[in-house]
Amino acid sequence: MTDQRRLPELEFIALTAMLFATIAFSIDAMLPALTVMGEELSPTDPEQVTLVIGIFVLGMGIGTFFAGPLSDAFGRKPVILGGYVLYIVGAAIAASSPSLEWILAGRLIQGLAVAGPRIAALAMVRDLYSGERMASISSYSMMIFVLVPAVAPLIGQQIMLAFGWRAIFVSFVLFAVVVATWLSTRQPETLPQEKRVNMSARAMGSAVVECLGNRVFRFSVTVLTLTFAGLFALISSVQPIYAESFDAADTFPYWFAGSALLAIPGNFLNGRLVLRYGMRLMVKTAVLGHLIVSALAFVMLQTGNMSIWIFFLYSTSFMFSMSFVFPNLTALSMEPMGHIAGLAASVNGAISTILAAVLAIPIGLAFDGTPMAVLTGTLIGLAISYGLMLKLGPRPEPAQA
Repeated sequence: MTDQRRLPELEFIALTAMLFATIAFSIDAMLPALTVMGEELSPTDPEQVTLVIGIFVLGMGIGTFFAGPLSDAFGRKPVILGGYVLYIVGAAIAASSPSLEWILAGRLIQGLAVAGPRIAALAMVRDLYSGERMASISSYSMMIFVLVPAVAPLIGQQIMLAFGWRAIFVSFVLFAVVVATWLSTRQPETLPQEKRVNMSARAMGSAVVECLGNRVFRFSVTVLTLTFAGLFALISSVQPIYAESFDAADTFPYWFAGSALLAIPGNFLNGRLVLRYGMRLMVKTAVLGHLIVSALAFVMLQTGNMSIWIFFLYSTSFMFSMSFVFPNLTALSMEPMGHIAGLAASVNGAISTILAAVLAIPIGLAFDGTPMAVLTGTLIGLAISYGLMLKLGPRPEPAQA
């Protein structure tokens, strides 16, 4: 008998990718505008404009803690669609703001809002899939999702050149309307009424205790936090690094697109290999690989041999490794939490995102015109992450349908 809660798998993967891509588009389309925004809004302290990224991520982390319980109580679709309404409000505030402070307020609202699509979509995947199959579906969704970072800076740059950087916020509204319409007309609700749980402070507290009491969940979220921190720090500084270190402000979107496109095979490989080798081995291998690349890039910088191609290799390696780290650690942390999928997704996302933002914001503010701050933070985070994955152990997870 056909499950009426399921779209055709390919369409479901594409829709899920677009829900996740709201985050990437909201961040990456802004990147070409950072230097111009800094000169216009904060000329005496231009690195403050990196907060446009950091505040968005922080808001997303805060909103994430509530999105899961709300989706468990009211269903996945209402939370996603409500999130898009709030997202549009935040975009409107930022587009019409006269100062950096008000833009940051709009970005905070946008960050709070995207927690709905982010977490409810993840819980929606968990409603329908589990284990390595969930990791595989997530990887294929990420493969499409990675196309957005590849084209978003180019889109943002063209919008900025044609209409000014404020028009980028208008594009966020259009994106939200398209994806919300797709979801509302095509995707059935995946959480039946009888499985919904009333939202309560007690239930949320119990979920936090249960999640943090699980060793696999605890280790997975810690590694997610550390790797996310490095990624967010890189993203908030990548455009100024290309502009100031390598005099490549005009060509930055193409360098960034190249890194994103070269990372796409990682998602495809993970979708295939995780079914054979398991989630833990894939994460451990990816973390070690990028740790080696980061160490080599750090040595190049210290010896005065850093070039735009070395930095491009480092950035590409980061994005490629996240193709293995993000879907596997997310699925690994969620696997024992199927009975509280929404709450567990919220705890996972809130902890990893808020702490990653707290770690990434000072790294971004420490930008000195070179990749030094990003490389240093990345090396520390990856070294700790690899140690944690070794401690977690090599035990394979049983394959599940």
